[in-house]
Amino acid sequence: MTDSADWAAQRTEAAAEQERRLHARKAVEHEKAHAILTEFAAVARERLPTERLVVRGYGGRGSARSDVEGWYLRLDGTIGLGTDGSFYVLTAPLSVLDRLRGVQLTPTPPPLVIGAGGKDGDSIELVAALERLLPGWRT
Repeated sequence: MTDSADWAAQRTEAAAEQERRLHARKAVEHEKAHAILTEFAAVARERLPTERLVVRGYGGRGSARSDVEGWYLRLDGTIGLGTDGSFYVLTAPLSVLDRLRGVQLTPTPPPLVIGAGGKDGDSIELVAALERLLPGWRT
């Protein structure tokens, strides 16, 4: 093997290792966030009324009722929490049938910071969003 081939193989392996570490770090983050949400949901079921979550279409194109009861974690209604502690993104491409019949939501892995990497002021720590929804829920 030439030096350039060795270098390319090393860089490929380094990139693969970096990707493995990123996935492992994200898995730990999702696990921590899920534990927090599960704990919150147990308390919130006793203290907060639930509502059927609504999914908004991309670009403000309509809305559809979902099959999930829970609470909104963001003031704009784009992130929701099911009564079982599942995390949902509430924006999606919606068809006419979706708007008429409603949609089935699929949980997504929860982050510790909602909206991380977005515009300034768009991100909020998960615990802060939960505290805003139900102040003093951990006490």
